[in-house]
Amino acid sequence: MSDAAWHTRIRCGNEVGAGFLVSPRQVLTCAHVVAAGDTSPVSVSFPNRADLGEVTAEVTVHGGWRGGDTDPGDLAVLELEREVALTPAVFAPPGAERGVPAPELVAYGFPRGYDEGTLALYRAVPGPLIAGEWVQLEAASGHGQPLAHGFSGAAVTLADGSVVGMVTAVAGGREVRAGRMLPTEVMARYWSGLGELVPTPGHATDTRRRLYTLVRRAERTGLRCDPHRLYVDAVGPFGPPLPDGGFASLASAAAYVQWEVPEPEAVARFADRLRELLDGPPARPSAWSPVVVEIEHSGAGPDQVTVEVSACLDGRRHPVGARRLPRTGVRAYVQERIDEAVAHLPPGAEELLAFVLPREWLNEPVAHWECGADDPTPLGCAYPLVVADRSRHRSGRLRHQLRKKWQKLDAGTGAAVHRIECGTPERPAGLRKRLWDGDAELAAFPAPPMAARQHFEVGLNVPVPVLLWPRTGCPEPGPDHGSSCSGGAFLDELSASVAGVPPAELPQHILSLRLTADAAEEPDRHWARDVQLLWDDPRCFPATAASLHSPVA
Repeated sequence: MSDAAWHTRIRCGNEVGAGFLVSPRQVLTCAHVVAAGDTSPVSVSFPNRADLGEVTAEVTVHGGWRGGDTDPGDLAVLELEREVALTPAVFAPPGAERGVPAPELVAYGFPRGYDEGTLALYRAVPGPLIAGEWVQLEAASGHGQPLAHGFSGAAVTLADGSVVGMVTAVAGGREVRAGRMLPTEVMARYWSGLGELVPTPGHATDTRRRLYTLVRRAERTGLRCDPHRLYVDAVGPFGPPLPDGGFASLASAAAYVQWEVPEPEAVARFADRLRELLDGPPARPSAWSPVVVEIEHSGAGPDQVTVEVSACLDGRRHPVGARRLPRTGVRAYVQERIDEAVAHLPPGAEELLAFVLPREWLNEPVAHWECGADDPTPLGCAYPLVVADRSRHRSGRLRHQLRKKWQKLDAGTGAAVHRIECGTPERPAGLRKRLWDGDAELAAFPAPPMAARQHFEVGLNVPVPVLLWPRTGCPEPGPDHGSSCSGGAFLDELSASVAGVPPAELPQHILSLRLTADAAEEPDRHWARDVQLLWDDPRCFPATAASLHSPVA
């Protein structure tokens, strides 16, 4: 191992430990080795390159270790004050230490009396991780160097020098030749930078590097995005659910997709979606292929409506069914026809399910309707689903103004949220002026349409392309709710969630929110459980081929 100059000796106060170089300026070690780093300097030396001398370093990443012998996250990343001209350590694929037969593993540590370092020979004990965190190590023989104080942070390597983990603890007394290490896949939980360095089965090197190049770029430019949404986009509706607690950062979401999601293509999809957010999405109007469900009063009675389901292809509607029905029969009919309409879409088309509704139906829970009698998946968790106002679709003025608004939106990024606060004293005429003067693109309401009917109608009659609201809101809307106002809480969560999301991407974003809410431990308490999205781009909805008042019986 004389050519492995990347092994390091670390000194911090009275603590001496080991570490290993993973980039020209980064060293990995245990958090407990540098626990005194706040008050004592951290110095790093290279025993196989004494000419480099000692290099000062600082802790830039901490795994969250809290000081106990069995606390998780005993990892720290050190940044050297200067680059060193050494080849960093190379990693083996995850799990390589647990082959059959178990390979010999080598650790390079610095116990008392061995400032130049010494080697210990061990094997990994087969079986599950201890507490989901550690691999147990046992001596390859009853002789030789035991893992002792000074080995903490040492790289554990195969015979070829490739790293499989890091020593974190010694078990027992002097005669007990055992210890523990963090394997690389666990280390990656605490530092996402390992994702780019460790070869992961099923993931091509260029795809892995592209992913983390984009993550670093997003962090450097301050991109505002929802890592939970990116995860759901990458794994799809039938992929693994979000982990408990979600993701603290974009990098942690990327690492989770790499390490925990069995489908290799998920990494590429995550990277593709992140690149779109960084460089701008493709022109969405031509990409959406809507399935349109139109509902209108039939004139045959207060309970009778006409329903038409169409697939939109090449800028024209292709009806797949139309019928006059009592209101109670609409759901079952729509469920039958949606699959038929989707089957007409070309392969690769991005389907959009749009309900064009009478104004008094806009709060209908269509996103919660099941896909079918044999499929309880909510429609809003199976498709990007939006609603639209039928009266708007009959207004030549609004269609023209909305087209102009969308032409501006295509060149922009996220839309500013115009909040209509719970119990607002703002007069409808004042709201109208605010939306016009602000060139509003997205208006958000704290309660269903009927709770603030006049304000909601202003939003519908001004060319605001996107309206959002909760289907349920404050039971008693008013201006003095304070922290107890569920409508205000909804607006806060919504504003944070849609910040930076281009309006053309909102149907997919709301799909992700609905999936997240549906997968929550208490779905009914999730703020996005009943979110309703009115999304109106006239370019996506061709004119009706025939009057809905001539139904097919």
